[in-house]
Amino acid sequence: MIRRGVLLLAVLFLALAGGGQAQAVGYRYWSFWDYDNGRWTYATQGPSTARPSDGDVQGFRFSVSEDSQDSAKPRGPASFAVICARTPAQEGKKRVALVIDFGTAADAPSGEKPPARRTACARVPSDGTTAEALASVAKPLRYDTDALLCAIAGYPEKGCGEQVSAGKKPTAAEKKGDQDGGPSVGLFAGAGAVALLGAAAVWQARRRRHG
Repeated sequence: MIRRGVLLLAVLFLALAGGGQAQAVGYRYWSFWDYDNGRWTYATQGPSTARPSDGDVQGFRFSVSEDSQDSAKPRGPASFAVICARTPAQEGKKRVALVIDFGTAADAPSGEKPPARRTACARVPSDGTTAEALASVAKPLRYDTDALLCAIAGYPEKGCGEQVSAGKKPTAAEKKGDQDGGPSVGLFAGAGAVALLGAAAVWQARRRRHG
């Protein structure tokens, strides 16, 4: 019984120690967002089919993420009145404010540097799509054979939705531990759990001997 308990503790320790090293699969791509009531929401349509209205604000963000729930949102202020302040309305056309966030250096493909975030006011025909609005202000665009948006304003130069390995995201406490050169909170938690189980196993063994 004691041997089984020791084996269980060893397996648990390895699982806890390896938990911080777990790798998650992510994808490097441009995500598409709608801005409404002061917040960004992941778009339910692609830019080639979405047809925004005059006065809408939409955004694009380049990042590495596992899925739409994990995807990074465009950063910075997003105001139609500010972005389109110098673009007057025209009969038969609509204005769409676009926020284009090229992401961080950590998300950039090897050898590339993300351009600075930009905003633009696109003026397109009243039945125009978001893709048309984007093409009018952020060329060159690049698409793959499945019509997936691969690059905006030429960024990135290559690649399209490629799969990458993304490590487990550390907590603030874990980041501090890494910076200090000491063990992370996860390791302390794992060691504490093993210690508690070890104490329980010893108590059980003594109880059986004296019971």
